[in-house]
Amino acid sequence: MQKIKTEAFLLKQKGNPVLAFSLEDILIDLPKSDEVLIEVDSFGLNYADVMARNGLYKEAPPMPCVIGYEVVGIVSQVGTEVSKDLIGKRVVAFTRFGGYAKKVSTKASAIALIDDINTATALSLCTQSVTAYYMADYIAPIQKNEVVLVHAAAGGVGTILIQLAKKKGAIVIAKIGSESKRSLVESLGADFVINYKATEYVSAVGEYLKGKKIDCSYNPVGGVSFKQDLKMLAPGGKLFLFGGSALSSKWGIFSSLNFVRKMGLIIPIGFMMQSKSVLGVNMLKIADAKPEVIQHCLEEVIKLYKAGTIKPQIGGEFKSSQLAEAHTQLENGSSVGKLVVHW
Repeated sequence: MQKIKTEAFLLKQKGNPVLAFSLEDILIDLPKSDEVLIEVDSFGLNYADVMARNGLYKEAPPMPCVIGYEVVGIVSQVGTEVSKDLIGKRVVAFTRFGGYAKKVSTKASAIALIDDINTATALSLCTQSVTAYYMADYIAPIQKNEVVLVHAAAGGVGTILIQLAKKKGAIVIAKIGSESKRSLVESLGADFVINYKATEYVSAVGEYLKGKKIDCSYNPVGGVSFKQDLKMLAPGGKLFLFGGSALSSKWGIFSSLNFVRKMGLIIPIGFMMQSKSVLGVNMLKIADAKPEVIQHCLEEVIKLYKAGTIKPQIGGEFKSSQLAEAHTQLENGSSVGKLVVHW
């Protein structure tokens, strides 16, 4: 297949982001029949990028590789099965890795026209907002008066989840790791906020609900929090597990084994007896198996944004020379909302 040269950040080694990435010229494939080529202006960061850099994301390609799930840019070429009307159009696009590059080929079904939507906002509407929408509105819609627990509530997914839940009339418990994030989640509608570094969150939830249980937990953490959330679920409750940020790379396989141990033993018949559900969410797998679902969710969150129903939070915008700084900020938990890198 014919190739084209572009500049990209290659992930070449695990660990320290200053050393992990190298800006180099690479060759990528020109678009296939059902693909488009995008001249990239900016790309977004997701926590999965941090896990890939630390060697904890098994779906990532072998190093050296280019990671990244989303870009904003201009369509410059299209495949034979794609309308030429897209050429010159400004789009936000999902990428199955490869996003940290100045040129990207991706499926035409993985893009959405964004017209004059701000670049950072458009990127926030991609992976993180689509993940939130898929869980809260598509696969198992939140119902009125349900009690919803949102972990990492000030993050890109969390801030959208709060807004989607309040739109449905739910009661939202927001879990944060810093007092500096309290005012943000309260402004988005959170009914009760817990700084888990200052207060044991299970006890705080119990006191707030006066012994009642939660109906939904949105958990990107895993580890011991998974087991704790499962105990807090009411009959009919749902626990969404969509990440593993508690997983550490420090001790290699021993860290992974400890992560699994903390999550506890799962016996499927127990879910039936207690009428509880655990839903694992990996948007990469959904994109591979059901691209039309991803496209639908992306189109819907863009509609919600244009209608003023959701307001994405932008936590930081960085120059490409500041990629390591952006990764560090995302990894240490100090960021809020979406982090964006501009070429």
